Amino acid sequence: MRTAPSTLLLTFFGLGLSACGYGLIGRTSNLPADIQNIYVEPLKNRTTRPQVDLLLTRAIIDELVTRRRFDIVSGRDKSDAVLSGVVTDFTVRPVTFGSEGRATEYEIQIRADMNFKRPDTGEVIWERAQYSFRESYEIELDQVAYFDPEDETIEQVAEEFAETLVIDLLEGF
Repeated sequence: MRTAPSTLLLTFFGLGLSACGYGLIGRTSNLPADIQNIYVEPLKNRTTRPQVDLLLTRAIIDELVTRRRFDIVSGRDKSDAVLSGVVTDFTVRPVTFGSEGRATEYEIQIRADMNFKRPDTGEVIWERAQYSFRESYEIELDQVAYFDPEDETIEQVAEEFAETLVIDLLEGF
């Protein structure tokens, strides 16, 4: 007899949560329903760091594929929307110094202007200027000659950049 009120309470609680808009991250979208095929244009690079545009483009495609909401297509003519952008800034600067005055920690910052448009009309569906991401990495002074963690750090920053970008794109923040 006591379980009936608790079951009823749990049912109402569950209905209340579902009515409040709770859902699985990455499964919702504020994009028009007719957008099923996306072409991710290779990002343009206006920085002095080679390949940062390629790493970011690959990370964005990987993130969209993991969402399983869209098909990634190989050309504008096959797409309902095109995601494109320009990497505008790549900066590496020292943030921590050791007792000898040599840098032991660096910070990488990447900025990009991004947009999402319909290929046929040019209508802007979503746009964000100056996406900015930062990541720090440490260098041990004895490993400088053997291993440079900058490339690995750039890949990590690219993954974080892509994850945030796709969430913003899908949820419209």
